Amino acid sequence: MTWLSATLITLATAAAMEFVAWFSHKYIMHGFGWAWHRDHHEPHDNKLEKNDLFGIFGAALSIALFTIGNPLVIGDAAWPPAFWMGVGVLLYGIIYTFIHDGLVHQRFFKWVPKRGYAKRLVQAHKLHHATIGKEGGVSFGFMIARSPAKLKAELAAQRDSGKARLRTKI
Repeated sequence: MTWLSATLITLATAAAMEFVAWFSHKYIMHGFGWAWHRDHHEPHDNKLEKNDLFGIFGAALSIALFTIGNPLVIGDAAWPPAFWMGVGVLLYGIIYTFIHDGLVHQRFFKWVPKRGYAKRLVQAHKLHHATIGKEGGVSFGFMIARSPAKLKAELAAQRDSGKARLRTKI
């Protein structure tokens, strides 16, 4: 496999993980996985959250792909593109950790962006946390952030229709 192919597979997988994360966040974390995700939406002083357990699933996916793609582990049955897909899942996990946990929730460093896309990511995720409970909400992805004005309008419509209860005035 060429380095170009490996790089493209890695980047395509990392990009596809944004959809996987959006789907998992909207339908699993705000669905049957709410028991683990709830503490992420509620104020607390703990260093760790039950929500952090979801990272185990991403790590398991990455490890499984590394294994499937590695001839040193499974011999001739290995499918080399899977190794690079595992790298893409790992890359997304690293980006997610630094942006979501580090930048947005300030778990690792204290820096509040004043402009640009980083500010937009923070605003979009803060608006995601504006709802009380698992119902309703906006911005379930982590790397793609829609316009804060559009997200605020969507939240207001959800509030007015009774679909969502809001924590703060938007």
